[in-house]
This record gives sequence, C-alpha cells and structure tokens, in this order.
Amino acid sequence: MFENLSDKLERSFKILKGQHKITEINVAESVKEIRRALVDADVNYKIAKEFTAKIKEEAIGQNVITAIQPGQLMVKIVHDQLVALMGGEQADINLDGKPTIILISGLQGSGKTTFSGKLALFLKSKRGKKPLLVAADVYRPAAIEQLKVLGQQINVDVYTEEDNKDPVKIAQNAIKQAKENHNNVVIVDTAGRLSIDEQMMREISNIKKAINPNETLFVVDSMTGQDAVNTAFEFNKVLDFDGVVLTKLDGDTRGGAALSIKYVVDKPIKFVSTGEKLEALDLFYPDRLADRILGMGDIKSLVEKAQENYDAEEAKKLQQKIAKQQFDFEDFLSQIKQIKKMGNLKDLAAMIPGVGKAIKDVDIDDDAFKSIEAIIYSMTPQERHEPAILNGSRRARIADGSGTSVQEVNALIKQFSQMKKMMKTMTTGGPQAMRKKKKSKKRK
Repeated sequence: MFENLSDKLERSFKILKGQHKITEINVAESVKEIRRALVDADVNYKIAKEFTAKIKEEAIGQNVITAIQPGQLMVKIVHDQLVALMGGEQADINLDGKPTIILISGLQGSGKTTFSGKLALFLKSKRGKKPLLVAADVYRPAAIEQLKVLGQQINVDVYTEEDNKDPVKIAQNAIKQAKENHNNVVIVDTAGRLSIDEQMMREISNIKKAINPNETLFVVDSMTGQDAVNTAFEFNKVLDFDGVVLTKLDGDTRGGAALSIKYVVDKPIKFVSTGEKLEALDLFYPDRLADRILGMGDIKSLVEKAQENYDAEEAKKLQQKIAKQQFDFEDFLSQIKQIKKMGNLKDLAAMIPGVGKAIKDVDIDDDAFKSIEAIIYSMTPQERHEPAILNGSRRARIADGSGTSVQEVNALIKQFSQMKKMMKTMTTGGPQAMRKKKKSKKRK
C-alpha cells in the first residue's frame, strides 16, 4: 500500500539531506519532486500543485532548530499537509435514529455488498448493535445471494423480497420489519452500475428520499484512482452523501483516491476496507495513513488490533502455564489463531516503524502458518500436551499426516522447545534471574 509514493517522497526529502538551512532553491527542488510523486500516485495535478504550494509557503523562512535537520522539518511539514488533505480528523459514523438507517451506494464492482457485511459485523461486534442487512439490489440475483451468505457467516439477519423489483418498497418494508424485530441498525445495500447513468441516479435518489437515512455512504474502489474521485463527485451532486468508504486499499493502489477524494467532494473518508476477511474493516484516521505513507508505521492501529483480540482471562491462564512449563502445542495453536484474527500478516508487519519499507518486496503469505497448523493437527491430543513423547516413529507419522517432511517436523519441535525456554526466562525475571540460579548452583 502506497510503496511507490513512499519511496518517491523519501527521495524528495533526500534533496535537503546535508543542508544546514532551508532556502528557496532547495525547497523548490524538493517540492518539485513531491509534486511529481503525487501526480504519479494518480493525484489530480491541480490538487498536487495546490498541496505543494502550501508546503513551500510553510517551509520557506522556517528557522531550523539545531536538533532538527531541514529534511526532518520537511517530513513534518508534508505529514501535517497530508493529514489536512485527507480530512484532518477521524470522522465517526452517525448512529442516531431508532432504528439507524444507513444507505450504501456506489458503482458495480466497488465492493458495496462485501462492505455492507463488514459494516454489519463492525457495528455488531464493536458497537453492540443488532443490525439488519437489506438486499435492495433488484437487478443482480448474485448480490442478494452474496448478502445472504455474508449474513449467515456473521449471524446477522438479511431482509430480502426476491419477487419484488421495487427497491424503494423493499427498503421501506425492511425498516418496518426492523422495528418489529428490534433491529437498531438497518443497512441498505443498493444496486450498482458499470457507469453513471440517469436511471441509476434517479433510483438511488428515490430510495434516499423514501427512507431518509441517518447516514449515506459512498463506496469507492481505491484501485480506480482518479476515476473513483470523479465518480464520487457526480454521485455527491445527486445524493449529497455523508461519507466515503475506500475498499481494496490493500491492492495495487497508487493512493490517488485516498489522497484527493476529500478535497474534491468535501466529505470525510469514514472507513477503509482491506482484504476479503469480514473483520478487515477499519475507521479512517488521516494521521495514521500519513504516518504509513511517510514510513513511520502505525503502532496505534497495531495495538488496537491486538487489544481487540486480547482475552484477559485467557492471557492470565496462559501466563500461569508458561510459568509452570506447561505451555504445549495446543496453546501454540491457539496463539496462531489469535494472530490470524488480526488480519493480513504483511499489513500488520508494515505497521511497525521501519518494517514496511524493509518488507515491501517480501512475499508474506497469509498461509505462512499453514504447514505449522497441519503438523500440530496431525498430532494426537496426548502428543500436543506432551511433546516429550514425540519419538522418531511418531514424527514420521506426523510428517505423513501433514504432508510435510520429517525435517520440517523436527525443526518445529526444536523451535517450540527453544520458545518455551525463552518464555520461561521472561516469566521468571529474565536473564539476570537465570544467571543468579547458575551462581547459586555453583556455590552448592
């Protein structure tokens, strides 16, 4: 995500490296490279020009503090301007209303239906809501079926009228049912088109007038760049939507939509969606994305993801098992599941400052744990709880059962043993405690 933009911005900052002060000449050269980087990232030239003009204005005449180099100061200025360009502050979703009605709009293929499912799960798991999904796409039977499947996966009710071809009536009837069934959020998934047309705009406008939603969200495929921005502009003229959702942000996207859509439509980006997993939906924080673009990582989001999957009671039990040297392969399997819940492994690693650039060309497969899980699942319950009994014949059987080699099984068991020793050291006071134990043994 944004690797090319990050690299080019970094090169623009290097122009100031070794300079002792900021001058019109070195700033102009740096700003020129920044503008080129933004245009290459599919940011509209007019926006890029205005953005860099603000940077130049702020940079020239700055008194560089002794401890801060001109290049570092330019990074700070660009960071602040990026945050402002993307909206400044995080904008939350409006959940007023009894029930809250959320209208989902966008072009076909933008990821509206998947986002509707993700939003339902988000509101259910993180906001304690009881959502109802509404299949109001009367033209694409696959969309109705897809919404039903998503609803089953997250255990959320889905309202459909497959013989009714009037999306306005379907939405109105769904709201009545929501009130009867005490659903406090109604998410209406509407039809998309391959391009903007008068009939489509009239239909979505009629739905909005009929149901008077508390929140109207426009879903944009980030990979379409400036086309997404132009589409959002046309939709906003008709719908006057409340916020934007950027989907497929983990794809091969240059970042133009994320950087310029707020400027064009003057509506906040409220959510970003990455990956196919239904948990892969995040609130949009302009400052955090600016951090990632400039290679500063995103520790806040990483910590939040860890906390969401953190079970205090389970953690306490695990700590006790580690202290008593009772940590086994069953516990190890449980920890792998917790990590996988947090999302795409490469995205998670990129949130650590400095790591994103280091791993940009490294292929981190989401199935990185697949062979480890296969080996553990091929063990008997007794073997998982008592790794010491894993002799040669058992290891050969496990290798056959997991489709791996005996060498891979041996390597995992060895790594597991080393990890247990390290965990034991950490829970008993670290290396110093270990050295004290060794000394006391020598005295005896």
